[in-house]
Amino acid sequence: MSSGTKDTRQKRRIRVAATVGAAAVALAATAGCGAARETADAVSKTDSIAQILSRVTSQTEKVGSAKVDMSTDLGQGSPITMKGTYSWGKGVAYDVMMDTSAAQMQPLQDDPELRALMVDGAYYYNVDPQPAGLLKGKHWLRVDVSAVLGKAGAAAVAKSGDPTAGLRYIGLTKDVEDLGEQSIRGREARHYRATLDKSRLGNLGKSLSSSEEKSIFNSATGPLDEITIDVWVDGKDLPVRMVQVMGKAKVTIDFLKFGGTKAVTAPPASDTADFSSQFPSQ
Repeated sequence: MSSGTKDTRQKRRIRVAATVGAAAVALAATAGCGAARETADAVSKTDSIAQILSRVTSQTEKVGSAKVDMSTDLGQGSPITMKGTYSWGKGVAYDVMMDTSAAQMQPLQDDPELRALMVDGAYYYNVDPQPAGLLKGKHWLRVDVSAVLGKAGAAAVAKSGDPTAGLRYIGLTKDVEDLGEQSIRGREARHYRATLDKSRLGNLGKSLSSSEEKSIFNSATGPLDEITIDVWVDGKDLPVRMVQVMGKAKVTIDFLKFGGTKAVTAPPASDTADFSSQFPSQ
């Protein structure tokens, strides 16, 4: 096999892993929600469901971090799980373990699980040191978020990348159902479902700019007309689980424990190989 073919396959595997990280943030956060949030906040809070979900959003923003189990299914193969900590109080960051095989990173990591970080605008992947190339003697591979999402996408994630940002969009629709009490992982919670239909946003939808609407109704799998957001809320007005379905893409987040997580820090630069320049410019 030629070195060029090897390099191409390696880049493809790295892109798969990086795309998973991007999807977990960009889909779960519905990246680009800054200006649209102001529109959502203008929704009347006379409806009890709207009041509850407004409190859930506020409470979750305040705690700033959580221990989570996440699953990202882009409809292109096996769902990829990510388990660890997610922080959004002082910048978006995570420290998780992901399935090595599902991320197609087996050639770079022998262990069945791969540690992945997102911090300071970059993704980091813990790999086995390689005998040659950029990863010779290195334990970490780095890719800029902007190399995967583009500059606009990276800026949106940095600004509003907490995993519950999708809740803010519920105010854009009246199609919210109360599905009653359910038990999630042994915790009692109330289940709400919101459907954002591009054709049913009414006057609020008209107030969105074209760029805002594009941010909402686009995903890693292409443009779409409808987004479904399910959230299970406990007695403390905190989410137990969130599920977002955006076209072929589905992201599930289980919140196991809020607050108290350690700060995520980047690996030593001396032990890191930067692959950002290996990707086409966005």
